[in-house]
Amino acid sequence: MKRGAFITFEGPEGSGKTTQIRLLAERLATAGVTTRVTREPGGTRLGEAVRQLLQHDCADAEMGFRAEVLLFCASRAQLVDEVIRPALAGGNWVLCDRFTDSTLAYQGYGRGLPLDALQALNRFATHGLVPDLTILLDIAPDEGSRRLASRAAKEDRIERTERAFHERLRQGYLELARAEPARIQVVTTDRAVADTAAAVWRLVGARWPETAGRELTSHAR
Repeated sequence: MKRGAFITFEGPEGSGKTTQIRLLAERLATAGVTTRVTREPGGTRLGEAVRQLLQHDCADAEMGFRAEVLLFCASRAQLVDEVIRPALAGGNWVLCDRFTDSTLAYQGYGRGLPLDALQALNRFATHGLVPDLTILLDIAPDEGSRRLASRAAKEDRIERTERAFHERLRQGYLELARAEPARIQVVTTDRAVADTAAAVWRLVGARWPETAGRELTSHAR
């Protein structure tokens, strides 16, 4: 059986990843592609428990930066073994809300931890699994904060971090994209949701033209 495609979505807070993943999954379904949508941290029972520790202060304790990154990687290792690799082996496409690039952007560029150590942790957690395509949804921190403020949900622990942190991680994401232009494609989100979704679909269609062709055929019926 042919291996499925692995697409990750990255971006600063408020960039619209959840919405764009949902829209892409719907469009892929129209093209007859079976997809598995998942997220980091989370996606498994263990990962969701770790998510509560990382995002919602449920441990009621200060968290060191090294402890933080190790928790993220623990959730990632479980997700890769339990969800991502089996789905890909079964021929399914996997769409993941955040993956290894988040660790480099948030804990590397944002927190200041050494990138080489983080890259080694990523390789260990994933057994070397690398996305086929990473879509970086880029947004300025001020606009991201405005979008977050419009939500009903309370800001999580990382969303509350100072503005300078969010500036650093955004620049870190853009640096990662410059370093790996074949894998990481930048899509700006300062436009209508539908326009962003169209840009995402163009990237997917360029990488997998046979899939885009099936979607066009389906619409023509």
